[in-house]
Amino acid sequence: MGNINIKDIAKLSGVGIATVSRVLNQTGYVSEKTRKKVMDVINQYNYIPNNNARNLKLTQSENIALFVKYISNPFFEKMIEIIQQEVASRGYPLLIQNVDENSDELDFAISESMQRNLCGLIIMGGSYSSYTEAKFRQLGTPCVLLTVNSKGSVDPTLYSSVTINDELEGYRATNYLIEMGHRKIGFLYKDVENVVTPNILRYQGYIRALEENKIPVDEKLIAPAIPSIGMGFRAGFQAMKGLMQRNPDMTAVFAFSDVLAIGAAKAALNAGKQIPEDISVIGFDGIEMAEFYNPTLDTVYQPATEMALSAVSLLHGMMNGERTQHIVCDSVIMKRGSVKMLR
Repeated sequence: MGNINIKDIAKLSGVGIATVSRVLNQTGYVSEKTRKKVMDVINQYNYIPNNNARNLKLTQSENIALFVKYISNPFFEKMIEIIQQEVASRGYPLLIQNVDENSDELDFAISESMQRNLCGLIIMGGSYSSYTEAKFRQLGTPCVLLTVNSKGSVDPTLYSSVTINDELEGYRATNYLIEMGHRKIGFLYKDVENVVTPNILRYQGYIRALEENKIPVDEKLIAPAIPSIGMGFRAGFQAMKGLMQRNPDMTAVFAFSDVLAIGAAKAALNAGKQIPEDISVIGFDGIEMAEFYNPTLDTVYQPATEMALSAVSLLHGMMNGERTQHIVCDSVIMKRGSVKMLR
Protein backbone atom coordinates (compact mmCIF):
# COMPACT_ATOMS: atom_id res chain seq x y z
CA MET A 1 0.00 0.00 0.00
CA GLY A 2 1.56 3.29 -1.10
CA ASN A 3 1.25 6.65 0.64
CA ILE A 4 -0.35 5.15 3.72
CA ASN A 5 -2.00 7.72 6.02
CA ILE A 6 -3.26 7.86 9.59
CA LYS A 7 -6.77 6.73 8.57
CA ASP A 8 -5.31 3.66 6.82
CA ILE A 9 -3.30 2.78 9.93
CA ALA A 10 -6.43 3.07 12.08
CA LYS A 11 -8.35 0.78 9.73
CA LEU A 12 -5.57 -1.80 9.43
CA SER A 13 -5.00 -1.91 13.20
CA GLY A 14 -8.72 -1.99 13.99
CA VAL A 15 -8.62 1.09 16.24
CA GLY A 16 -9.82 4.70 16.10
CA ILE A 17 -7.90 7.55 14.51
CA ALA A 18 -7.53 9.19 17.93
CA THR A 19 -5.78 6.05 19.23
CA VAL A 20 -3.28 6.06 16.34
CA SER A 21 -2.56 9.73 17.01
CA ARG A 22 -1.90 9.04 20.69
CA VAL A 23 0.57 6.29 19.72
CA LEU A 24 2.33 8.57 17.23
CA ASN A 25 2.45 11.55 19.58
CA GLN A 26 3.02 9.46 22.72
CA THR A 27 0.20 11.29 24.52
CA GLY A 28 -2.72 9.89 26.52
CA TYR A 29 -3.24 6.30 27.62
CA VAL A 30 -3.05 3.40 25.14
CA SER A 31 -2.82 -0.22 26.30
CA GLU A 32 0.42 -2.05 25.46
CA LYS A 33 -1.49 -4.58 23.34
CA THR A 34 -3.13 -1.81 21.26
CA ARG A 35 0.13 0.16 20.98
CA LYS A 36 1.85 -2.95 19.58
CA LYS A 37 -0.94 -3.48 17.01
CA VAL A 38 -0.57 0.10 15.76
CA MET A 39 3.25 0.01 15.73
CA ASP A 40 3.26 -3.30 13.83
CA VAL A 41 1.21 -1.69 11.04
CA ILE A 42 3.39 1.45 11.07
CA ASN A 43 6.57 -0.67 10.79
CA GLN A 44 5.10 -3.00 8.19
CA TYR A 45 4.28 -0.12 5.84
CA ASN A 46 7.28 2.07 6.75
CA TYR A 47 4.97 4.94 7.65
CA ILE A 48 6.72 8.27 8.27
CA PRO A 49 4.41 10.79 9.97
CA ASN A 50 4.34 14.35 8.76
CA ASN A 51 3.22 17.43 10.70
CA ASN A 52 -0.34 17.25 9.34
CA ALA A 53 -0.74 13.61 10.28
CA ARG A 54 0.54 14.42 13.74
CA ASN A 55 -2.17 17.00 14.28
CA LEU A 56 -5.14 15.07 15.64
CA LYS A 57 -7.49 18.01 15.16
CA LEU A 58 -7.09 17.76 11.38
CA THR A 59 -8.57 14.28 11.47
CA GLN A 60 -10.53 13.57 14.61
CA SER A 61 -11.06 15.36 17.91
CA GLU A 62 -10.30 13.75 21.28
CA ASN A 63 -13.72 14.73 22.59
CA ILE A 64 -16.09 12.23 24.15
CA ALA A 65 -19.75 13.22 24.43
CA LEU A 66 -22.49 12.20 26.84
CA PHE A 67 -25.99 12.72 25.45
CA VAL A 68 -28.70 12.53 28.11
CA LYS A 69 -32.44 12.24 27.54
CA TYR A 70 -34.27 13.78 30.54
CA ILE A 71 -31.10 15.17 32.15
CA SER A 72 -33.26 16.46 35.03
CA ASN A 73 -33.92 12.85 36.16
CA PRO A 74 -32.32 12.64 39.66
CA PHE A 75 -31.28 9.02 38.98
CA PHE A 76 -28.89 10.25 36.29
CA GLU A 77 -27.08 12.74 38.57
CA LYS A 78 -24.78 10.19 40.22
CA MET A 79 -23.95 8.46 36.93
CA ILE A 80 -23.12 11.76 35.20
CA GLU A 81 -20.74 12.68 38.02
CA ILE A 82 -18.94 9.32 37.83
CA ILE A 83 -18.72 9.45 34.02
CA GLN A 84 -17.16 12.92 34.24
CA GLN A 85 -14.52 11.69 36.69
CA GLU A 86 -13.73 8.51 34.76
CA VAL A 87 -13.45 10.21 31.37
CA ALA A 88 -11.22 12.96 32.83
CA SER A 89 -8.97 10.36 34.48
CA ARG A 90 -8.33 8.91 31.02
CA GLY A 91 -7.29 12.29 29.67
CA TYR A 92 -10.32 13.19 27.53
CA PRO A 93 -12.55 16.26 27.51
CA LEU A 94 -16.23 15.42 28.04
CA LEU A 95 -19.12 17.23 26.38
CA ILE A 96 -22.45 16.79 28.21
CA GLN A 97 -25.64 17.66 26.33
CA ASN A 98 -29.30 17.33 27.13
CA VAL A 99 -31.45 15.81 24.39
CA ASP A 100 -34.80 17.55 24.09
CA GLU A 101 -37.85 15.44 24.97
CA ASN A 102 -39.14 15.69 21.39
CA SER A 103 -35.80 14.83 19.74
CA ASP A 104 -34.58 11.35 18.82
CA GLU A 105 -31.40 10.79 20.83
CA LEU A 106 -29.70 8.62 18.19
CA ASP A 107 -30.41 11.12 15.39
CA PHE A 108 -29.07 13.84 17.70
CA ALA A 109 -25.91 11.78 18.36
CA ILE A 110 -25.33 11.24 14.61
CA SER A 111 -25.62 14.97 13.93
CA GLU A 112 -23.38 16.02 16.83
CA SER A 113 -20.79 13.33 16.09
CA MET A 114 -20.45 14.58 12.50
CA GLN A 115 -20.24 18.24 13.51
CA ARG A 116 -17.78 17.71 16.35
CA ASN A 117 -15.88 14.74 14.89
CA LEU A 118 -16.22 12.85 18.20
CA CYS A 119 -14.00 9.91 19.10
CA GLY A 120 -16.62 8.26 21.34
CA LEU A 121 -20.03 8.81 22.90
CA ILE A 122 -22.44 7.55 25.55
CA ILE A 123 -26.23 7.83 25.20
CA MET A 124 -28.15 7.78 28.50
CA GLY A 125 -31.93 7.44 28.70
CA GLY A 126 -34.45 7.49 25.88
CA SER A 127 -36.45 4.80 24.11
CA TYR A 128 -35.64 1.67 22.14
CA SER A 129 -38.02 2.21 19.26
CA SER A 130 -35.89 4.25 16.83
CA TYR A 131 -32.64 2.31 17.25
CA THR A 132 -32.04 0.83 13.79
CA GLU A 133 -28.98 -0.86 12.39
CA ALA A 134 -28.78 1.74 9.61
CA LYS A 135 -28.51 4.54 12.18
CA PHE A 136 -25.70 2.84 14.11
CA ARG A 137 -23.81 2.27 10.86
CA GLN A 138 -24.35 5.93 9.94
CA LEU A 139 -23.05 6.96 13.38
CA GLY A 140 -19.79 5.09 12.85
CA THR A 141 -18.39 6.25 16.22
CA PRO A 142 -17.72 4.03 19.26
CA CYS A 143 -20.98 4.22 21.20
CA VAL A 144 -22.32 2.88 24.50
CA LEU A 145 -26.02 2.89 25.37
CA LEU A 146 -26.55 3.37 29.10
CA THR A 147 -29.90 2.32 30.71
CA VAL A 148 -31.37 1.51 27.25
CA ASN A 149 -30.73 -1.04 24.50
CA SER A 150 -31.88 -1.86 20.98
CA LYS A 151 -33.81 -4.99 22.07
CA GLY A 152 -31.90 -7.28 19.75
CA SER A 153 -32.98 -5.55 16.54
CA VAL A 154 -29.46 -4.26 15.79
CA ASP A 155 -26.16 -6.06 15.08
CA PRO A 156 -24.65 -6.21 18.62
CA THR A 157 -21.15 -5.60 17.27
CA LEU A 158 -22.08 -2.01 16.30
CA TYR A 159 -22.38 -0.68 19.87
CA SER A 160 -22.04 -1.64 23.53
CA SER A 161 -24.67 -1.34 26.28
CA VAL A 162 -25.09 -1.29 30.05
CA THR A 163 -28.63 -1.93 31.29
CA ILE A 164 -30.75 -3.73 33.83
CA ASN A 165 -33.51 -6.18 32.91
CA ASP A 166 -36.39 -3.71 33.34
CA GLU A 167 -39.13 -6.26 32.63
CA LEU A 168 -37.72 -8.72 35.15
CA GLU A 169 -37.22 -6.03 37.82
CA GLY A 170 -40.80 -4.76 37.29
CA TYR A 171 -41.96 -8.34 37.72
CA ARG A 172 -39.96 -8.75 40.93
CA ALA A 173 -41.27 -5.50 42.43
CA THR A 174 -44.88 -6.51 41.73
CA ASN A 175 -44.27 -10.04 42.97
CA TYR A 176 -42.89 -8.60 46.23
CA LEU A 177 -46.16 -6.71 46.77
CA ILE A 178 -48.16 -9.85 45.97
CA GLU A 179 -46.06 -11.90 48.42
CA MET A 180 -46.88 -9.25 51.05
CA GLY A 181 -50.56 -10.05 50.52
CA HIS A 182 -51.58 -7.25 48.15
CA ARG A 183 -54.04 -7.88 45.32
CA LYS A 184 -55.29 -4.37 44.45
CA ILE A 185 -52.00 -2.98 43.13
CA GLY A 186 -51.83 0.29 41.20
CA PHE A 187 -49.16 1.08 38.59
CA LEU A 188 -47.71 4.56 37.90
CA TYR A 189 -47.74 4.87 34.96
CA LYS A 190 -48.16 3.54 31.42
CA ASP A 191 -46.94 5.59 28.46
CA VAL A 192 -49.60 6.81 26.07
CA GLU A 193 -47.33 6.73 23.03
CA ASN A 194 -46.48 3.53 21.19
CA VAL A 195 -42.78 3.49 22.10
CA VAL A 196 -40.69 1.01 24.06
CA THR A 197 -39.09 2.61 27.13
CA PRO A 198 -37.82 1.22 30.45
CA ASN A 199 -41.19 2.33 31.84
CA ILE A 200 -43.08 0.12 29.39
CA LEU A 201 -40.83 -2.85 30.16
CA ARG A 202 -41.46 -2.40 33.91
CA TYR A 203 -45.18 -2.20 33.13
CA GLN A 204 -44.91 -5.50 31.21
CA GLY A 205 -43.25 -7.04 34.28
CA TYR A 206 -46.13 -5.76 36.43
CA ILE A 207 -48.65 -7.41 34.08
CA ARG A 208 -46.71 -10.71 34.00
CA ALA A 209 -46.58 -10.91 37.81
CA LEU A 210 -50.35 -10.35 38.07
CA GLU A 211 -51.09 -12.95 35.40
CA GLU A 212 -48.75 -15.59 36.89
CA ASN A 213 -50.45 -15.10 40.27
CA LYS A 214 -53.89 -15.30 38.61
CA ILE A 215 -54.80 -11.76 39.65
CA PRO A 216 -57.07 -10.07 37.07
CA VAL A 217 -55.52 -7.07 35.31
CA ASP A 218 -57.71 -4.07 36.14
CA GLU A 219 -57.21 -1.10 33.78
CA LYS A 220 -58.59 1.23 36.49
CA LEU A 221 -55.47 0.48 38.53
CA ILE A 222 -53.10 1.60 35.74
CA ALA A 223 -52.47 5.34 35.50
CA PRO A 224 -51.92 6.68 31.97
CA ALA A 225 -48.98 8.99 31.33
CA ILE A 226 -49.70 12.70 31.53
CA PRO A 227 -47.46 14.27 28.85
CA SER A 228 -48.15 17.86 29.89
CA ILE A 229 -46.47 17.37 33.26
CA GLY A 230 -43.81 14.90 32.23
CA MET A 231 -42.10 12.48 34.59
CA GLY A 232 -41.62 14.65 37.72
CA PHE A 233 -42.99 14.74 41.27
CA ARG A 234 -46.15 16.55 40.14
CA ALA A 235 -46.87 13.78 37.62
CA GLY A 236 -46.75 11.19 40.41
CA PHE A 237 -48.92 13.38 42.66
CA GLN A 238 -51.62 13.92 40.01
CA ALA A 239 -51.61 10.33 38.79
CA MET A 240 -51.90 9.00 42.34
CA LYS A 241 -54.84 11.31 43.09
CA GLY A 242 -56.66 9.88 40.07
CA LEU A 243 -55.84 6.29 41.07
CA MET A 244 -57.12 6.75 44.62
CA GLN A 245 -60.37 8.31 43.39
CA ARG A 246 -60.99 5.43 40.98
CA ASN A 247 -59.83 2.70 43.38
CA PRO A 248 -60.82 3.34 47.02
CA ASP A 249 -59.92 -0.31 47.79
CA MET A 250 -56.35 -0.08 46.36
CA THR A 251 -53.81 -1.27 48.96
CA ALA A 252 -50.48 -0.78 47.16
CA VAL A 253 -48.83 1.19 44.35
CA PHE A 254 -45.79 0.37 42.21
CA ALA A 255 -44.32 3.53 40.66
CA PHE A 256 -41.93 3.11 37.74
CA SER A 257 -39.53 5.69 39.27
CA ASP A 258 -38.71 7.01 42.72
CA VAL A 259 -39.65 10.51 41.60
CA LEU A 260 -43.18 9.32 40.81
CA ALA A 261 -43.25 7.33 44.06
CA ILE A 262 -42.42 10.45 46.08
CA GLY A 263 -45.19 12.38 44.30
CA ALA A 264 -47.59 9.49 44.91
CA ALA A 265 -46.69 9.29 48.59
CA LYS A 266 -47.36 13.02 48.97
CA ALA A 267 -50.79 12.61 47.36
CA ALA A 268 -51.63 9.73 49.72
CA LEU A 269 -50.55 11.73 52.77
CA ASN A 270 -52.56 14.76 51.56
CA ALA A 271 -55.62 12.52 51.32
CA GLY A 272 -55.23 11.60 55.00
CA LYS A 273 -53.72 8.15 54.39
CA GLN A 274 -50.76 6.75 56.28
CA ILE A 275 -47.89 4.83 54.64
CA PRO A 276 -47.76 1.86 54.93
CA GLU A 277 -50.73 1.44 57.32
CA ASP A 278 -53.34 2.52 54.74
CA ILE A 279 -51.42 2.13 51.48
CA SER A 280 -48.06 0.62 50.51
CA VAL A 281 -45.69 2.32 48.04
CA ILE A 282 -42.63 1.04 46.15
CA GLY A 283 -40.56 3.05 43.69
CA PHE A 284 -37.75 2.28 41.26
CA ASP A 285 -34.15 3.56 40.82
CA GLY A 286 -32.77 3.95 44.34
CA ILE A 287 -32.25 7.74 44.37
CA GLU A 288 -31.05 9.29 47.62
CA MET A 289 -34.19 11.41 47.92
CA ALA A 290 -36.37 8.29 48.37
CA GLU A 291 -34.18 7.18 51.27
CA PHE A 292 -34.48 10.52 53.07
CA TYR A 293 -38.13 11.16 52.26
CA ASN A 294 -40.52 10.80 55.21
CA PRO A 295 -41.64 8.05 55.19
CA THR A 296 -38.57 6.36 53.67
CA LEU A 297 -39.67 4.52 50.52
CA ASP A 298 -39.03 0.96 49.39
CA THR A 299 -37.43 0.89 45.94
CA VAL A 300 -35.85 -1.27 43.25
CA TYR A 301 -32.24 -0.10 43.55
CA GLN A 302 -30.28 0.22 40.30
CA PRO A 303 -26.46 0.00 40.72
CA ALA A 304 -25.74 3.47 39.30
CA THR A 305 -22.03 3.48 40.17
CA GLU A 306 -21.38 0.07 38.63
CA MET A 307 -23.36 1.00 35.50
CA ALA A 308 -21.50 4.30 34.96
CA LEU A 309 -18.06 2.73 35.51
CA SER A 310 -18.92 -0.08 33.09
CA ALA A 311 -20.11 2.36 30.41
CA VAL A 312 -16.85 4.33 30.43
CA SER A 313 -14.77 1.16 30.54
CA LEU A 314 -16.62 -0.33 27.54
CA LEU A 315 -16.32 2.90 25.55
CA HIS A 316 -12.60 3.17 26.25
CA GLY A 317 -12.17 -0.44 25.17
CA MET A 318 -14.03 0.16 21.89
CA MET A 319 -11.89 3.24 21.18
CA ASN A 320 -8.83 1.02 21.58
CA GLY A 321 -10.10 -1.62 19.18
CA GLU A 322 -11.71 -4.01 21.66
CA ARG A 323 -14.96 -5.83 20.92
CA THR A 324 -18.36 -4.52 21.92
CA GLN A 325 -20.02 -5.94 25.04
CA HIS A 326 -23.53 -5.92 26.49
CA ILE A 327 -23.72 -5.89 30.28
CA VAL A 328 -26.94 -6.50 32.23
CA CYS A 329 -26.60 -5.45 35.88
CA ASP A 330 -28.65 -6.86 38.75
CA SER A 331 -30.96 -4.67 40.82
CA VAL A 332 -32.05 -5.29 44.40
CA ILE A 333 -35.26 -4.44 46.28
CA MET A 334 -34.46 -2.09 49.18
CA LYS A 335 -37.03 -2.80 51.92
CA ARG A 336 -37.30 0.30 54.10
CA GLY A 337 -40.77 0.06 55.59
CA SER A 338 -43.18 1.63 53.08
CA VAL A 339 -44.72 -1.75 52.20
CA LYS A 340 -47.00 -3.45 54.74
CA MET A 341 -47.76 -7.14 55.06
CA LEU A 342 -51.52 -7.67 54.71
CA ARG A 343 -52.93 -10.34 57.00
